[in-house]
Amino acid sequence: MTAVTDEDHGKGKSRGDSGEKPDGVKDGRWDDGLIARRAAAAAARDADGPVPVLAPADDDAEPQVEAYAPADGPLPARLDALRELVGLSRARLDRDTLAEAGRVLDEAAARQRLSSRHTVVAVAGATGSGKSTLFNALAGAPISDTGLRRPTTSQPIACSWTDGAAGLLDRLAVPGRLRRRPHPGPAAFDEALQGLVLVDLPDHDSAATEHRDQVDRVLALVDAVIWVVDPEKYADAALHERYLRPLAGHAEVTFVVLNQTDRLPGDAADLVLDDLRRLLDEDGIALGEHGEPGATVMSLSALTGDGVPELREMIGRFVSDRTAATRRLSADVDAAAARLRKVYVAQGRPGLGERAREEFADRLAEAVGAAAAGQAAEREWRRNASRACGTPWLRLWRWYENRGLPGSLDRLGQALTPPEEELTARQRVEQAVRIVADDAADGLPGPWAQAVREAAFTGAQGLPEALDELAVKAGAPGAAKRGGGTETGKGKSAADRLGGRPPKPPRPKWWPAAVLAQASMTLLQIFGGLWLVGQIIGVLEPGLVTPALIMLGGVVGGPLVEWACAAAIRGPARRYGQDAERRLREAAAGCGRARVLDPVAAELVRYREVRERYVTVTEFSTTGR
Repeated sequence: MTAVTDEDHGKGKSRGDSGEKPDGVKDGRWDDGLIARRAAAAAARDADGPVPVLAPADDDAEPQVEAYAPADGPLPARLDALRELVGLSRARLDRDTLAEAGRVLDEAAARQRLSSRHTVVAVAGATGSGKSTLFNALAGAPISDTGLRRPTTSQPIACSWTDGAAGLLDRLAVPGRLRRRPHPGPAAFDEALQGLVLVDLPDHDSAATEHRDQVDRVLALVDAVIWVVDPEKYADAALHERYLRPLAGHAEVTFVVLNQTDRLPGDAADLVLDDLRRLLDEDGIALGEHGEPGATVMSLSALTGDGVPELREMIGRFVSDRTAATRRLSADVDAAAARLRKVYVAQGRPGLGERAREEFADRLAEAVGAAAAGQAAEREWRRNASRACGTPWLRLWRWYENRGLPGSLDRLGQALTPPEEELTARQRVEQAVRIVADDAADGLPGPWAQAVREAAFTGAQGLPEALDELAVKAGAPGAAKRGGGTETGKGKSAADRLGGRPPKPPRPKWWPAAVLAQASMTLLQIFGGLWLVGQIIGVLEPGLVTPALIMLGGVVGGPLVEWACAAAIRGPARRYGQDAERRLREAAAGCGRARVLDPVAAELVRYREVRERYVTVTEFSTTGR
């Protein structure tokens, strides 16, 4: 704490040779921008007593606070992308997964509302590492208690070189009675340190749980950290596993100082420092050597002052650069993105390709019976042609066989319809949906794969009934039976709901001529037969050759006309069947696309959108993650 007498306040002592008051002196008294204080005389300080507290004084002047203005760079775009990423992912990811990203956004917003002229640097270390001694050496005054009693530091103590750090210290929850200013001297007037806010933390390995909690809380908020280690505990697993390794991405805002080198004989300090570098490398911390960005590692003795000026110079360059807050926030974004990698980065190239879409359409066509519907349409065409162009006697015989008597072909076809046909068709539809969902979700991160499957299965509800209606409209065999009794029909068959049987195939233009030819052949048979009967009963003059030839021409010509018509309708019937199969296939594919493929594609588009945001977040990573 700065020792300033009332005489100094009254005289308004100037700073150096400039004739200007030093930072923190207002109206002849010290003011750190938080609570005005006056220091008691240094001689009044008892060796075993507490740190003297400056009495608050009124300060009408506004603290000089410069709004945070981040330098041009990728950080604003990355924060915006992370914010959009979290917003787009809330419906697909659980709250715990997005908690760290949300915390980073909140802390970034809070830091950007505060001063950019100040750099908050925490001094952290284990019990007995000498961090409070180093803190006092940097401040140039015995601000933080040192001694043999452990733990010595129970609460964070801050030392601010310039005004305007009140908001930052409020954010760190440093009480006003523990906010100090450096002792007037070279350390206080060092231009490079103007804007530095140094915070001495409790021991991170303290037996008191509340001390460790304070360390964790403050470390998440400061701009940079000076880790103080000693020759005995520099390899402590608690330090490396709990702090250094998880914060490996924050190497650019990390200083690791090997303290108490005065206790090491000869070249032992260099050996310990080399081993410390090895451990940091194993932790994944990049070392700032040979001009490369990374952590600063050095050795010193805070007790003797050896190496302290070099550290103060490094900190001065670090503070004067005014990029520590940006580097810290960027490293926080990197860490949050690394934690989210498993829920955003897919393995391979997931999606719905043309092959998957075609296979899905093939399975729906199989389930709806498109091939059978095409064959039935072809048979119906042939049957109509046979009825129109066949001989009357053959048509009469077929009518007799199919008039609905027990054992007829129509009844037999209905009797042969498997009772489990509806269940089989439904299972085929469900299998097709399951396969296309698995294909689309293949390689996606777990939450997005689950979202794709849910979209497919939700859209597939009612798909079998819709396909049944399409099959009934197309006249597919067994479709009317499968469609009966559903909820949408309220007990009516699908055929009834669609207006009865499907329309008959169109007649070709040459059918009337074929029908006329067949009728002519029938008339010839009848005319020849009547002529012969008339000769037999004596009504007409005898002469069997002419009526016999006429009758024979009708008998032979009828089957010939029917055969010629059958040959002529073979191609059109096949094309008609293929067209019916194609229409039913396209209708089934359209129904499946609207109910299943489109919702799945929408989920994939949503994933690609958040993936693009994630790429923006990680594109300019400062840690290489």
